[in-house]
Amino acid sequence: MKEFIAGLPKCELHVHIEGTLEPELKFALALRNGLSLPYASVAQMRDAYAFDDLPSFLKVYYEGMAVLRTEPDFYDLGMAYLRRAAAQNVRYAEIFVDPQAHTSRGVPFDLVIRGLRRALMDGYDQLGVRAQLIMCFLRDFQAEYAMATLLESLPYREWIVGVGLDSDEKGNPPAKFAAVYARARREGYLLTMHCDVDQDDSAEHIRQALEDIGVDRIDHGVNVLEDQRLVELVLARGVGLTCCPISNGYVTDSMHAEGIRKLMDLGVRVTINSDDPAYFGGYVQENLEAIQDALQLTADELVRLERNAFEIAWLPQHLKDAYLSELDAYTSR
Repeated sequence: MKEFIAGLPKCELHVHIEGTLEPELKFALALRNGLSLPYASVAQMRDAYAFDDLPSFLKVYYEGMAVLRTEPDFYDLGMAYLRRAAAQNVRYAEIFVDPQAHTSRGVPFDLVIRGLRRALMDGYDQLGVRAQLIMCFLRDFQAEYAMATLLESLPYREWIVGVGLDSDEKGNPPAKFAAVYARARREGYLLTMHCDVDQDDSAEHIRQALEDIGVDRIDHGVNVLEDQRLVELVLARGVGLTCCPISNGYVTDSMHAEGIRKLMDLGVRVTINSDDPAYFGGYVQENLEAIQDALQLTADELVRLERNAFEIAWLPQHLKDAYLSELDAYTSR
């Protein structure tokens, strides 16, 4: 089954580019930029990745990205992920970026986006991995800062396919960003939003995302199972969920595999993704292996997960059809 998963054409829709910053690259960028790190070695840094909830993870996550200072840093970060993706036969990826995590520490928006844009172009030319950027707002900052970031993004509109919302969910419901999302929709952005697993008021946050904001997709979202009406709404609208089993196991008490199984059985367009793989120890292939092992998924069920991902991807239909044909050709072999 691992061999089958390795060859499977994959689509990743939930990966934070800052969350792909491996310790080795972190040390290299620190050296390039004349920075010191509070760790003596890569092994010591990895040992410090001990998380038991979302806030404890975010603390290490934001501290780690301080080494990202220049356009070449963001280019190298993007290329490092795309090489990993290519090695795991990821054919298409939608990649989150957190501009506010950089502009808030003095790194210009232009520098972040240009570095990643060059990586995406070279990643396609050199590796055959197509990718697009999704710009996320940090929900624990003010909504006004999110709006300012949205306006700053408009000159780069052709390089950014949609907007998302991430970071600490406690006390920061979707409704806080309703005006920002309304403006983003008017500007032509597609809309997604994190509804992290087992947070306070999880089901209510999912309701706000679906009914008040009108998102096209939900990131994580397993807690939709707490409200049958919301499940029916997700099914009726064909809203996809981008689940991340390994990261679930770090920030909650389980991978929520049984919830993912139930969503699959209900016909929800659930997908499997890596989230922050440098911190959680698993890229998309490892996540697929983990959920397959936990649920004893068949080959057909694994194909269904990838079919879901390509179907809900933010791509023109002719490109979706090409990837789905590639998936069909693999399974027929």
